[in-house]
Amino acid sequence: MTATLPITCVYEGRLDGASRSGAALNWARANGFKGQYGKLLAVPGEEGQLEGYFFGMGTADDRQPLVLGLAAAALDPGQYRLEGDFGDPTLAALAFSLGAYRFDRYKARADAPVLELPREADGAQVTRLAAATTLARDLINTPANDLGPDQFEARVRTFASDRKMSISVITGDALLKKNFPMIHAVGRASAEPPRLIDLSWGEASDPKLTLVGKGVTFDTGGLNIKPSSGMALMKKDMGGAANVLGLAHAIIDAKLKVRLRVLLPIVENAISGSSFRPGDVLPSRKGLTVEIGNTDAEGRLILADALALADEEDPDLVIDMATLTGAARIALGPDLPPLYARDQGLGEKIVAAGLAVDDPVWSLPLWKGYEKMLASKIADVNHITSAPFAGSITAALFLNKFLKPETNWVHLDIFGWAPEARPGRPFGGTDQGIRAVFEVLREKYGAIG
Repeated sequence: MTATLPITCVYEGRLDGASRSGAALNWARANGFKGQYGKLLAVPGEEGQLEGYFFGMGTADDRQPLVLGLAAAALDPGQYRLEGDFGDPTLAALAFSLGAYRFDRYKARADAPVLELPREADGAQVTRLAAATTLARDLINTPANDLGPDQFEARVRTFASDRKMSISVITGDALLKKNFPMIHAVGRASAEPPRLIDLSWGEASDPKLTLVGKGVTFDTGGLNIKPSSGMALMKKDMGGAANVLGLAHAIIDAKLKVRLRVLLPIVENAISGSSFRPGDVLPSRKGLTVEIGNTDAEGRLILADALALADEEDPDLVIDMATLTGAARIALGPDLPPLYARDQGLGEKIVAAGLAVDDPVWSLPLWKGYEKMLASKIADVNHITSAPFAGSITAALFLNKFLKPETNWVHLDIFGWAPEARPGRPFGGTDQGIRAVFEVLREKYGAIG
């Protein structure tokens, strides 16, 4: 039977108080270990065997909730348990689980380390959020040749079946008949037709919560084709849909008291003779006409039709997630997605929750003064601005036009990618906003039981 090795967590400057043998403490001192942030030190036993580890939590004044993810990323396969001062046991266990994530579909990797659940940790919450994260990351990391619109739909059907969700799908030219003209226009150039997937779960009498996720399985930029450097990561352009599915899993697993609806417009923005063009004017489900300024700003078009559908049943809350703009990354970088909320109080709660669980988002305004940048001389609205300013805000303002003014709506402009490994977030496709939003939804809607 494999021994469970202890990981003794130590805040910087508190090594003397660690509950380890004098020999282990002397070994730590001799190796310069003081509890430095993220430092992992192997501790030998009397006969030279591996006895366990010290792990540095950093300074007590700068607590990083997911720091234990660094330990999981560095450890060999095996069984481990936490000792010492590791803070909140649920968050510590989740951090370890998130850091142990491996994407091994195409490349054999060693087994991940496994953590024994700490006492008083909420095991159900750890499992729930780890599964939500893994779902989102696996989808984003899968390349487009294995996750085009057809394969994505198959994955969503399995997701729905496993959770006893109802599902309907509108595909190809049926989108025109059902009045989703912008979803159709964006995806019609692909060999795999565009589609809108509509999932639901829960009691009809409960508050209506609707999630909308951008699902562009690959984005060439269309006729405004991206340069190779900009196209390299475009398998991740369905990151909004992936994160929405992860959030939906957490909601269902926790049995929140909602009637959940999930809308996923799934397309490939390809190039062919049927590609939509710059200068085209498209009708929309909302009834607004939309002038196309650039075919590489396709995500907001498919979201607009889906948001209009979401709005038609007067939901209690609509939340969308989308890998929408490069401007968001210029403004806030890859780690900090902007959040736009009509209800400022709700937005502040999501920001606060994100900081508490190390899933940060940051609030930006739906600044009405920038609406004039979306003006069109021949249509109701242009879907982008020609000015080099406030690109994330103007994208949010465009989407804002497709919901009634009274609808409670939150928009997250996520990146969905970790360009370098961080605590609890290995390199590659990543979750953003799932845990921050889920914490607020759990408080808002409670659970059935």
